[in-house]
Order: sequence, then structure tokens, then C-alpha cells
Amino acid sequence: MNSKVTTIAQYVLGVAMLIFGLNKFFGFMPAPDLPLKAKIFMTALDSSGYIFPLLGVFYILAGILLVTKKAIPFALLILVPVSINIVAFHLKLDPKGVLFALIIATLNGYLIYAHWDRFKSLFN
Repeated sequence: MNSKVTTIAQYVLGVAMLIFGLNKFFGFMPAPDLPLKAKIFMTALDSSGYIFPLLGVFYILAGILLVTKKAIPFALLILVPVSINIVAFHLKLDPKGVLFALIIATLNGYLIYAHWDRFKSLFN
């Protein structure tokens, strides 16, 4: 793998996760206007009182690990279910946001591929 491309992908994904994770706690980015079903779903998640803070912790942890190049495989594993759910949410409930979701998932997938030697034992 091209180490420059891999490094850039790590930083882009890491910084994105840091920004979105911090936003879960500080709300500095306005919530996007969502279709009704997506709003209902997000309201239900928010009413649990724990989903968004927990996601924020995972985003921040993964972002820090990616940016500091520490425990990269662990950070990428944290982001697998997150990436899958972001894509599924946008495909089903908010198609206009699917491009961003696919970028996040593609970066995660590319980085897993770039670090495949660290993951292949999981599939033996």
C-alpha cells in the first residue's frame, strides 16, 4: 500500500471522527434537516440518553488513535459497526447523505485493507 495515501486516509478519517465525536458533546455543528422517518429514528435514539454520548466516546477514541498512529487496527475495528450503520441509515432513511456515509465507510475499508496483515488472523 502507498504509505502516503494510507497516512492521509488515517488523518482524514481520524480528524472526521474527532470532529463528529466532539460534536456529540458540544453540539457546535447544527443538526441536518432530516426526512420525517429519520427524525423519528434519531429522536428515539436520543431519548435513550446514552447512545449519542457512547458514540461520541467511540468516535473520539478512534479519532485519537488514528491521528496519533496508536492501536490503528483497534480504532478501525471500533469504526466497522459505526460505518455500517452510518451507510445503512443514509441508504434507508436519508439518501441525500449517502455520499458522506460511503466516504467514511470507504476510508475505513481502505485502511483495513492497508493493515490487512494485522486483521487476517481474525479470519483463520
